[in-house]
Amino acid sequence: MRRPVALRLQAALGTLALAAAAGVVLTMPETASAAAGGATGYATQNGGTTGGAGGQTVRATTGTAIHQALCGRADSSTPIVIEVEGTINHGNTSKVSGDSCNTAADKIELKQVSNITIVGVGGGAVFDQLGIHIRESSNIIIQNVTVRNVKKSGSPTSNGGDAIGMESDVRNVWVDHSTLEASGGESEGYDGLFDMKDNTQYVTLSYSVLRNSGRGGLIGSSESDRSNGYVTFHHNLYENIDSRAPLLRGGVAHMYNNHYVSLNKSGINSRAGAKAKVDNNYFEDSKDVLGTFYTDEAGSWQVSGNIFDNVTWSEPGGDNNPAGPDPQSNTTVSIPYSYTLDDASCVPSVVSGTAGANKGLKVSDGSCTPQSPDPTDPTDPDPTDPDPTDPDPTDPPSGTNLSIGAGADGSSKASGTSYGNVRDGDLGTYWSPAGTTGSVSVKWSSARTVAKINIREAAGSEGTVGSYRVLNHDTGAVLASGSGAGVIAFSPVSLEKITFEITGASGTPKVAEFETYAG
Repeated sequence: MRRPVALRLQAALGTLALAAAAGVVLTMPETASAAAGGATGYATQNGGTTGGAGGQTVRATTGTAIHQALCGRADSSTPIVIEVEGTINHGNTSKVSGDSCNTAADKIELKQVSNITIVGVGGGAVFDQLGIHIRESSNIIIQNVTVRNVKKSGSPTSNGGDAIGMESDVRNVWVDHSTLEASGGESEGYDGLFDMKDNTQYVTLSYSVLRNSGRGGLIGSSESDRSNGYVTFHHNLYENIDSRAPLLRGGVAHMYNNHYVSLNKSGINSRAGAKAKVDNNYFEDSKDVLGTFYTDEAGSWQVSGNIFDNVTWSEPGGDNNPAGPDPQSNTTVSIPYSYTLDDASCVPSVVSGTAGANKGLKVSDGSCTPQSPDPTDPTDPDPTDPDPTDPDPTDPPSGTNLSIGAGADGSSKASGTSYGNVRDGDLGTYWSPAGTTGSVSVKWSSARTVAKINIREAAGSEGTVGSYRVLNHDTGAVLASGSGAGVIAFSPVSLEKITFEITGASGTPKVAEFETYAG
């Protein structure tokens, strides 16, 4: 079974005022940018999808705090970025009332709202047995979250059994680098992982993992619900799914560079007049991966560049119309946005290196090699930028390394490593977090002025550090954020403790030195 190993988080979320109380919504004094890299696919149409870009950023560690953030806005369309860390479940999610929200206690409810980003940060965001429901809403981004084991029957139930469900006049939703999973099919109480119905349009699902479910997702709740569509699925892993990868009733969908493994009964089910454009995907160890199934109301498809590896096909007849064993196009689909295709032969490795939550910051540029997102984003470190306030890993800081002889602590460390290794001046020793993300701090008994840090990775692990934040631990303010180790500069600040927080990585980071400088 192939596992994804990297993911992309949001970059440059503004200045963060942290609070000690768990679950409290934390307000930022500065505005935030859109999610890293920007929307792709059909989510770029109809005016585009920017989520909470330009709005306040808040931190939430409970479902109630997410609802409080929604309800604390000036109105239902005020932009907001909600950073989520920790496990969100029924026990910490309650209904919150207000003029700018319409929430519920048994789900994360985005109802009659717009201009919202929900992004997992830090150690990750897990929505456990609690679905995300988008209804009568627009311009929504959900990024770097895990939603698991949402049930429609049994206990507890949430969101009709959908991990992420959209219905009733929904427009412009981008779900990116997320993991949606169940532990069985309808008989075990689960429904769809990613469902769209009742006039939901302009949606993109990218760099995500959908697995271990009877139903991957649908577009249209019945043969008569044909008002949905304009949906893009790219660079996703569908793994151990019985059917609906997805089920498409009416409308148009574009599937490219996805890796489908163990589709047990059927895969892309285009029916009821739907059109599917299916480009450069890799289908593996699966059955009936494309066609019209379980109905006599046919859909159609345009295919190119796909690889069918150990795919079996049933005999056509009645309500069963598989596209194989030699799939041919029976329609044409015009795509209004630009996109770059990876060759289908490298899709398994590219998807493995990019898709899912809490795995890194990687995307694809068509070169069959995972890339860090948006390298020209001005919020990212740019060693070619002459601006001296920008991080420049090729320009070592001058002056005294203030970390030598200082103290150090941090989040959970890997066995055999030490916090003190990052301030001992020895590149042969290092600190690693217990997982792929975590934080390490340098501290002094009295305040020091710091304007630049240098994160040096241990030999052999260079390039492992993905997204990061540099925090003034005394106040919780974010001094800098970006991607990759090296020199990081910011406005001079007097503090007693500074923290380097790794929020995304392509493996287990090894920080040999956390150097600090006054200038």
